[in-house]
Amino acid sequence: MNSLTEPQLELEAAVALLTPAVIRAARSRAAQGQQSVCAVLQDELTLSPDLLLQALGRRMQHEVLGSGSLSKLTPAFDLIGYGDAAKRGCLAFRDNSELIVVISDPFDNGLQAWCVERLAAPHEIRLAAADDIAAFLSRHEESMRAIDTALPTREGAQASSGDLEDLSIRSIGEGTSVVVKLVHSTLYDALKSGVSDIHVESNLNGLVIKYRLDGTLTQVGAIDGRELAEQVLSRLKVMSELDIAERRVPQDGRFRVKALGREIDFRVSIMPSIHGEDAVVRVLDKQSLADQVSGLRLDVLGFDEATLTAFRRMARDPYGLLLVTGPTGSGKTTTLYAAISEINHGHDKIITIEDPVEYQLQGVLQIPVNEKKGLTFARGLRSILRHDPDRIMVGEIRDPETAQIAIQAALTGHLVLSTVHANNVFDVIGRFTHMDVDPYSFVSALTGVLAQRLVRVNCVHCSEPVTVGEQALQEALIDPVRIEGRVLKAGRGCGKCRGTGFKGRKAVGELLMLDDALRELIVARAPVRQIKEAARRNGTRFLRDAAVELFLDGLTTLDEVNRVTLVA
Repeated sequence: MNSLTEPQLELEAAVALLTPAVIRAARSRAAQGQQSVCAVLQDELTLSPDLLLQALGRRMQHEVLGSGSLSKLTPAFDLIGYGDAAKRGCLAFRDNSELIVVISDPFDNGLQAWCVERLAAPHEIRLAAADDIAAFLSRHEESMRAIDTALPTREGAQASSGDLEDLSIRSIGEGTSVVVKLVHSTLYDALKSGVSDIHVESNLNGLVIKYRLDGTLTQVGAIDGRELAEQVLSRLKVMSELDIAERRVPQDGRFRVKALGREIDFRVSIMPSIHGEDAVVRVLDKQSLADQVSGLRLDVLGFDEATLTAFRRMARDPYGLLLVTGPTGSGKTTTLYAAISEINHGHDKIITIEDPVEYQLQGVLQIPVNEKKGLTFARGLRSILRHDPDRIMVGEIRDPETAQIAIQAALTGHLVLSTVHANNVFDVIGRFTHMDVDPYSFVSALTGVLAQRLVRVNCVHCSEPVTVGEQALQEALIDPVRIEGRVLKAGRGCGKCRGTGFKGRKAVGELLMLDDALRELIVARAPVRQIKEAARRNGTRFLRDAAVELFLDGLTTLDEVNRVTLVA
């Protein structure tokens, strides 16, 4: 007799518990307490949701599909439309001549009756976890909406708008224009998913829609037809009050809508291309950002303890120039706001000048740059110095005039925090050198430079141990000896992470702490190699080392480390 594995034994035991009497009693209690039968069984039998689903599939003779099996299937949204599938938590598929309906609750007689009426054809019931069905729908959502727009719609005028357009499932469903429904559904889904940018790209055949989520682009839809593509771009221009007739030069605009119970701003960039025009829509959800900033502290960003302690100490200095560098979208502004939140105890005057003001903080004077009115970083910084500040945040130092004023402010008793675009802490020194600032004044004012990146971390719900080949480690310049005794992990993809395997991001950084030896090397314009060696001796841990440590701790993957940092 073959011995059963532990999971098989658990499943057999769970199936044995699901007797007809137990199920009848659960149905009765569910009706009395207005709960689902599955919820009652889970509580009564103390089974995990996955184990209960497997046991119900065995007892009721329904095949159970995992997330991997679902992802290989092509949905039949012509049988059960995307809206109904999302609302009711079910999916329809075709398997050759057979119809299949996937549900998460085999006791939901109302849903099964609705499917019988809707399909009007014999079909087989299969089971899947509700989270896996939701993840499947999330991956297909936008492309299915694009298909929906090809269906015949009522002709007529667009719905009249008030001061702000309303984005909701109801308003999208009631829309009469194919283009308006497509644009609104794209925006609505982006807000629900928490994306930072929406990319609308024209190509030879039509349009491709991509979302930037956790720093990476994912294609969520494709639309055939050049004419429809042009209409989508024109719709975005109309919403942003841009010139729809101009297609040869870049245009920038903004618009605001009502969605999810609040007002949300969008910043639009239109760029001409060989196939027409492309658009990037930046989501500026100020209330969501304010919720994130509320209680924001440096220790929640993910920096290692040594970097966090040193940066926090410099952010509390009474004067000096503290810089944060990194590419666009690396979290520089968030880091500065976390630092300001920690030092904002009400006894100091804190003033910021930004382009634009993305976070709103209590007790902080925040000034938006207005280039059209002549309010630049340099002019605003000069005025700020006459406003009796203690701490100043400059959104970005990008010209010699702003750099000179920031250095002088730091030398005259103010703490100045700012961002600079550079690849690492040593490139920042080169940036300021090329701005023709006095090296001695610069190093006298500078207290530290933090370079940072955001690394996606493995989903805690689906990460599992993995093996990384020796060749991959060698190509990444990681000594295979370092992984001995370590548990490396990667996410397989589930409903919680939308099938990506990643959930959330951590900041990794390299912090250059200025001492006399480093100041002398910088003033003497020493080679970067010498400065790097001195920085390492002074306690600087480089970006690559910080990211690799996350990989060795099982918090992220080697591919993610290589994506974010240079192999060097």
